[in-house]
Amino acid sequence: MKSFFALLISVSFIIASAAKTGHVITFRSPSLYPESFTWDPKSHNFIIGGTRHQELLSISESGVAETLISDTDLPENSSFLGLAIDRRNNRLLACIHRTPTATHPSPFNALASYDLKSRRLIFFTPLLDKNDQNPIATVTEIIHPAAANDVAVDSSGNAYVTNSDGDFIWKVNIDGEGSIFSRSEVFKSHPVDLTDDYHKCGLNGVVFISDGYLLVVQSNTGKLYKVNVNDGTAKTVNLNKDLTAGDGITVRSDGVVLVVSQHKLYYIKSENNWDEGVVFDETTLDVEGFATAVVVGNRKRVYVLYGHLMEGIMGNGNREEFSIVEIEENEDKEDNIWLFVLVGFGLTYFLFWRFQMRRLVQNMDKRVA
Repeated sequence: MKSFFALLISVSFIIASAAKTGHVITFRSPSLYPESFTWDPKSHNFIIGGTRHQELLSISESGVAETLISDTDLPENSSFLGLAIDRRNNRLLACIHRTPTATHPSPFNALASYDLKSRRLIFFTPLLDKNDQNPIATVTEIIHPAAANDVAVDSSGNAYVTNSDGDFIWKVNIDGEGSIFSRSEVFKSHPVDLTDDYHKCGLNGVVFISDGYLLVVQSNTGKLYKVNVNDGTAKTVNLNKDLTAGDGITVRSDGVVLVVSQHKLYYIKSENNWDEGVVFDETTLDVEGFATAVVVGNRKRVYVLYGHLMEGIMGNGNREEFSIVEIEENEDKEDNIWLFVLVGFGLTYFLFWRFQMRRLVQNMDKRVA
């Protein structure tokens, strides 16, 4: 049996791997400090949202940055956070958030929809927290009732926005009508370590799965939730490990879900419609770059955004360059892990069989004696 446990330990070492970078895109935009980005398959460009500027940039694969949208009508000191493209309706959806300040003590949250052809605003929907309840904020005695963080869009054009401070989800239909979609108690069913730097950040990255549900990452618990888009009911996806400080999320065409954190990129797979899942690979990222988002770009390449966000939050930086970096997966990693697991089960069965045969021989020897 010792050999089996040693085998399992070897599997855990296979899971962890250093980042294998491919295409690196460096672009210039002074003090942008982007938190989010998405991939536009029509223009074959990335779209970046800044936290210090009220503009959205288009970034080519060669690193050429151009202003796509500059919205001077946004509330003062607001930021672009989560972004998503509605391909069917050729729209860009953008989360707008302004943190409370001395001059503006109340937070502001909204979802903006822009036409990608004309670049004109389609609608601007304020997102409200009518109940103003946040257990984490109560504990820390700091009231931040809402923070629009990330957005996903379903096949009907409905948008779903995560509230990372209040742990609930808004819904904005295709006409721009907003409402609170899910306040499931499941989102508050897991303990939060208040000593973690990211303990205030709850529901974060969100992605729509074509089978009719959302997958949502919760940063301060490392949990992944499956949320029904018909009624907002939620359940925790049973994973083999937590997604520590999970932030952005996306899904590949083969069904593999990717979750990024400051430290790692997680590769997750499910065989039963995300009732359960397996983290089958982890890639260590550049901590200083502070990755906050992940997308699948041209030719199914996986990219993370290094926006140096913490430097921007601390307000002590004036960085001019940021990067989008391709993370290459070890294509044999998933197959190797499952192979080792199968070998482990086979070894266990063999040891059990040998143990039973030994007992059988001993019993036969006793009878002969």
